[in-house]
Amino acid sequence: MKADRLVAALLFLQTRPRVTIAEVAAELEVSERTARRDLEALATAGVPVYSQRGRGGGWSLVGGARTDLTGLTGEEVRALFLLAGPAASSPELRTVVRKLIRALPAPLRSAAEAASQANLHDRTDWAHSPSTAERPQLAALQRAVVDGIQVRLGYAGPGKPASVRTVHPLGLASKAGADYLLADTDRGLRTFRLSRVTSVEPTGEAVVRPEGFDLPTAWRSLTSRMEERMHAATVHARAEPASRAILERVLGARLRITGTHPDGRLEIEVDGPTVEVVAERLAGLGRRVEVVGPPEARARLAALAEELAAMYGSS
Repeated sequence: MKADRLVAALLFLQTRPRVTIAEVAAELEVSERTARRDLEALATAGVPVYSQRGRGGGWSLVGGARTDLTGLTGEEVRALFLLAGPAASSPELRTVVRKLIRALPAPLRSAAEAASQANLHDRTDWAHSPSTAERPQLAALQRAVVDGIQVRLGYAGPGKPASVRTVHPLGLASKAGADYLLADTDRGLRTFRLSRVTSVEPTGEAVVRPEGFDLPTAWRSLTSRMEERMHAATVHARAEPASRAILERVLGARLRITGTHPDGRLEIEVDGPTVEVVAERLAGLGRRVEVVGPPEARARLAALAEELAAMYGSS
């Protein structure tokens, strides 16, 4: 990855007063031509790198310039490492955090180290084991996003066989414990859940970013559409007061308690993508919840009852 090489080249320059192209090439394990292009790219980016020709010449940082983190305040250090610590779930990221801590001025190091160990993020739920297959896909997509390279993405939608399509990776996001790729496709911006990605193959072609693209704005737009679909239908029901805790835990934001019926039961509304899906979700609560409308929800529950009676009634 070129970005990695540029950082490595800069750090290498910091360790010596002057280096040759051959030394940089050997350090980065690239050709001398590539090493020269990388040093020129640093200079173009504004890094004070200059070359001196002739015997004893080479490349140096002007005035011994260095990159460090001395501009951070104590509060900024705490904020940074409270975030960086939980993110360091892999050996590579833990190494990065340690390097950042060492780069800080001595008075700030102890607070940074404490902050990096203060939080823990466990992104799996109680019923789900993390998939080891997701990790290489995540790493490959991270590289594609950072390098701006199109990929041929193998993807299996819900209830569908895997298919391959070429997409322009634009960013990665996490929501409710799941990771998603946001990419541009021939059908516009789409999200792809990483647990359904079956393969990632870089094409070598550059990503074409939509004009004015902003990842947070695009993500909010796409998720708001999904949330609208998830709240497209509403079912009205009455629930026993004792079932309130389980309803809130199972249904979350889809549940609204609108009042109390004269018989003491809770008047509730439950949203979902379809009336049938909501009815099936409520069926597991048995007689603790009585669905009162719409008629399609009651019809689906009646059909489910017949199916279950046919399967289990004679046993």
